[in-house]
Amino acid sequence: MTDLQGPRYSQLLPDPETVEPPCLSLYQPTHRHYPDTQQNPIRFKNLVRTLERSLKEKYASRDIEALLEPFHSLAEDSAFWIHPRDGLAVLATSSLFRVYRLQRTVPERAVVADSFHTKPLLRILQSADYFHILGLDTAHMRLFEGNRDAVDEVELPDDFPTQITDVTGEREPRPSDVAVMVSAGASGGVGVYQGSGEKDEARAAAERFFRAVDRAVLEHYSRPSGLPLILAALPEHHTTFRRISRNPALIAQGIDVHPEALTIEMLRERAWQVVEPNYLGRLAALREEFGAAQPRGLASDDLATVAQAAVMGRVGTLLIEAEREVAGRIDRATGHIEFAELSDPEVDDILDDLAELVLGAGGHVVVVPAARMPSTTGAAAIYRF
Repeated sequence: MTDLQGPRYSQLLPDPETVEPPCLSLYQPTHRHYPDTQQNPIRFKNLVRTLERSLKEKYASRDIEALLEPFHSLAEDSAFWIHPRDGLAVLATSSLFRVYRLQRTVPERAVVADSFHTKPLLRILQSADYFHILGLDTAHMRLFEGNRDAVDEVELPDDFPTQITDVTGEREPRPSDVAVMVSAGASGGVGVYQGSGEKDEARAAAERFFRAVDRAVLEHYSRPSGLPLILAALPEHHTTFRRISRNPALIAQGIDVHPEALTIEMLRERAWQVVEPNYLGRLAALREEFGAAQPRGLASDDLATVAQAAVMGRVGTLLIEAEREVAGRIDRATGHIEFAELSDPEVDDILDDLAELVLGAGGHVVVVPAARMPSTTGAAAIYRF
């Protein structure tokens, strides 16, 4: 199972060149709060029945029960349904079964085809408003991932340095660590340090922990995702962590409160206040870059022209309009566009096909709200050459 929340996690999607049909794609909006959560497994089972009917029609010779067995197991896994998010996606073949919990809702669909229906995931993968939050003190850390709508805690690997003892190797704090400072109440309102050696030792241990956290977050989360990182910690810990951090995703603004003091909704609000100016600045810069490149023939918003450039690998950055769909197909050899109706759930969306082509050629895709798009066609491409 994968918590699919942020952009550019394209490596989490199955390689289309290696999958063997039939490919089963299930998308379901889910409820977070009781009693609506009781509907989630029921709706999931209904979608699985839709997959079963499609398999019987298109792939009657295949072992349908074997294909659906992981779906049935998931439907009966009560632990899985305890903490739902806003959406659910499942991609499966006879040799693959991937489950994604989503922080944004998705249209309800159950599709059996020769390839996966990944377009709803691409919309989420490439959205520009996601971020990480690092909650940190001298003994513990937590990582959160979210967007303007929701924040959830990231389930970290077992070998991740989540506690200082993971770095120091000590099972319990030593007396010299916990008694470095006498509490204000015991000393008439003034904190008194008991010996510079003990204080220096505790500070050194905390810095070792901070460095380990910085390396792990950079390697496993910031570098693969490209997400901005917000530090949530007491002011004195901001100073130390920023001095030692080597993570270029760490943004200058932070949250000067430990996340334990905030509800998850308060944490989301504080984080979005920090991220929104960067988010708007990034979109403004992309609009400006597009506007400067278009007169020189290095950008276009004409879908037919963009499709041909995408097939040739010319598109470096593609902006696509959020919530916009343009029904049709792209010939992946020539870039020719064939427009169609979107009434059939298996009919492609040209904007998402463009996104797949650009990502496959190593380009970047950014999903942009309609009001922030530099075009009215649903797409705006900035070329490499």
